[in-house]
Amino acid sequence: MFSQAWWLDAVAGDAWDVALLEQEGVVVASLPYVIRTRLGLTLIGQPILTPNLGPWLRSGEARSARRLAKEKNLLQGLYQLLPAFAQYNQNWYCERNNWLPLYWMGYEQSTRYTYRIEQLGDLEAVWGGFDTNIRTDIRKAENKFSLQVRTDCSIEIFLALNKKVFERQSLAVPYSKDVVLAIHAAAQSQNACKLFVAVDEQGRQHAGVFILWDSNSAYYLLGGGDPDLRNSGATSLCMWRAIQFAATVTKKFDFEGSMIEPVERFFRGFGASQAPYSVITKTNSRLIRTLQFLRTIRAG
Repeated sequence: MFSQAWWLDAVAGDAWDVALLEQEGVVVASLPYVIRTRLGLTLIGQPILTPNLGPWLRSGEARSARRLAKEKNLLQGLYQLLPAFAQYNQNWYCERNNWLPLYWMGYEQSTRYTYRIEQLGDLEAVWGGFDTNIRTDIRKAENKFSLQVRTDCSIEIFLALNKKVFERQSLAVPYSKDVVLAIHAAAQSQNACKLFVAVDEQGRQHAGVFILWDSNSAYYLLGGGDPDLRNSGATSLCMWRAIQFAATVTKKFDFEGSMIEPVERFFRGFGASQAPYSVITKTNSRLIRTLQFLRTIRAG
């Protein structure tokens, strides 16, 4: 999904480009990327609210040795097409785990994690995999607070809930309202998104979840909640309704995991499996390398 032109148009406008390799008129590899300029330095990366990007390679039926040799040629060919940059930084998809050809080109790798429900075909099994506290929260939301999950609320209602998450922590929202509106409009045009908002009998919105999907997976993109109503179990209920819906349109559910411990614990509670993905970086700028070194010293 996140490599599609409609997505990149929504989140990056004219700031994205793509490296392409063709063989006999057929595209065999692609690498979409976003270019930003800061202090006169060119930075290559991925757009806001885009959890993964990185290279796509056309698959082939080849023996392991030949397949790896082909991957090496394609990956190195793609990255040689990138414009000169001060720094490169992208999160690869979980399925793309062979970064060795880029190691030989001076790139570096670190590992992060997301959480995924790999099979949505048996929702009873999915429910059975939830931690007890998640199931308790869902029942509490339904029975004690009589919450109903609506899918017809406006994006503005959801954004108000989303903003409250940051206000509670005295943080600025790290993305603009306009980019979320653009994502919502673009995904709606592709029939690829849905909002789930838990509402009580007084009409108060407790929490909301914004998901996207393609033929392979649904993706949790954003959430929100009213801090004054945070003990109602509404977020767990919205997530469960989103998972139930996702089972009707795709195969997996990706929580687009977080390295923040409380968030990771919440996602893990849905019985999701840990899935590693690679963060690939390269810094050519001496200035940026110096700043990174100084930051490391201060952190230590």
